[in-house]
Amino acid sequence: MALGVLNSQVKSSLSGSAFLDHTSIEEREHPPPLRSYLCLTIFTCFCPAYPVNIVALIFSIMSRNSYDHGDYDGSWRLGRNALYVAVASIFIGLVIIVVTCVVHFTSEGF
Repeated sequence: MALGVLNSQVKSSLSGSAFLDHTSIEEREHPPPLRSYLCLTIFTCFCPAYPVNIVALIFSIMSRNSYDHGDYDGSWRLGRNALYVAVASIFIGLVIIVVTCVVHFTSEGF
């Protein structure tokens, strides 16, 4: 039983040497919350700025993959990029909708 507890605390480095991890489970840091903005980027796919919102969706998926692999800083950066591109996509989509409405309603009848 004690050997099982000892083996769970042993970590090996890249060189293959082992050392004891003296931190308890309570002292270990919990991973930061995932901020991939996947729902927002899926919502932006309904905006008429298609190349931009596809990029936001890709950044969001890459953020989730980085988080799953333990790269929390990379996940945070990709999530932030997904947020910025999603907001830009919403803004561009609204501009396209407004311009289309203005052109449609101010043009003389055909």
